[in-house]
Amino acid sequence: MTAFILRRSLQSIIVLLVMSLIVFVGVNLVGDPVDMLINPEADQLEIERVIRDLGLDRPVAEQYWYFMVNAFQGDLGRSFVFGEPALKLIIQRMPATMELALFSLLIAISFGIPLGVYAGLKPHSKISRTIMAGSILGFSMPTFWVGIILIMFFSVHLGWLPSTGRGDVATYFGITSSIFTLDGLSHIFLPAFNLALFKLSSVIRLARAGTREVILQDYIKFARAKGLSETRIIRVHLLKNIMIPIVTVIGLEFGSLIAFSTVTETVFAWPGMGKLIIDAIYNLDRPIVVAYLMIIVLIFVTLNLIVDILYSVLDPRVRIKGVS
Repeated sequence: MTAFILRRSLQSIIVLLVMSLIVFVGVNLVGDPVDMLINPEADQLEIERVIRDLGLDRPVAEQYWYFMVNAFQGDLGRSFVFGEPALKLIIQRMPATMELALFSLLIAISFGIPLGVYAGLKPHSKISRTIMAGSILGFSMPTFWVGIILIMFFSVHLGWLPSTGRGDVATYFGITSSIFTLDGLSHIFLPAFNLALFKLSSVIRLARAGTREVILQDYIKFARAKGLSETRIIRVHLLKNIMIPIVTVIGLEFGSLIAFSTVTETVFAWPGMGKLIIDAIYNLDRPIVVAYLMIIVLIFVTLNLIVDILYSVLDPRVRIKGVS
C-alpha cells in the first residue's frame, strides 16, 4: 500500500505540473485585463505603468516560471481587482462552497442509495418505475432552470424558504458553518437540493444497477438458504458489494460538486468560490482564475487517490498492482 501511495503521489504531482501549464497558458491567451482595470481616458504612460506593475510586459514563459516559483512558496499571485493574494480570497470563500457541496452530497447519498436499492429489489413495481422516471428527469433538467423554479415556488409563491444568501452562521469545534443554525439550514436547503439533483439521479441509477447484479449472485442465494433475514442480507451482503462503483462516483462527484457549483451559487447568490470565479472571469482577474483552477485540479487528484485506496478497503478481491 505504501508503494502504491508513493507511486500515485508522484503521478499526481506530474498531473498538477501539466495542468498548471495548460491552465496558465490558456488563461493568459484570453483577453487583456488592462482594458478592464484602467480608465479608458488614461494616457499611454499610465497604461504602460499598469502593465509593468502587473508583470504583463514579460513573456508568457517568464510569467509562468515566476508563477511556479511563487506557487511552491504558497503564493498563487495577487488579484488584479482586489489587490490581495488570490489564494487568500479563495480560502475565504471555500467554507461556504464546501458546506454547500457536503450538504448536497449528503442529500444525494441519503435518498439515492435507499431509492436505488428499492428500485433494484422490486424493479417492476409502480414505485420503482416512478423512482427511475424521476431519476431521468433529474438528469434532463438544467440546473439554472431548476434553481429558478425552486425559488419561484418555495420562496416567492409559498414563502417557506429564503432564496438568497447564506443566513446565520455559528462556530463549533473551530468550524464555522450555516448548518449549525436554523436560519442557516433554511438558507442552504434550496441551493443544496438544486446542486444535489443531478448527483441524486446518478446514485439512484448506480444503486439500482448494482442491486440488480448482486441480487442474482450465489452468495445471496446461499444467505437466503441459511435463513438470514432480508434486512441482514441487504445490509451485510448487498450494500457492501454495490458500494464499489458508488464510492467511485461519489468521490469524483464531490469534486464536481465543488467545481461546478458556480451556476447554483450564482442563481442563489451563495457567497462561495463559484460566485468569486464568475466575477473573476468577467473582470479578467487572471490570478484568481488560475488559482481557482489549480485548487480544483488538486481536489480532483486527491479524491482520485482516496477513492483508489477505499477500493481495496471495501473489496478484498481488489488487489493493487505491485502491492499484493
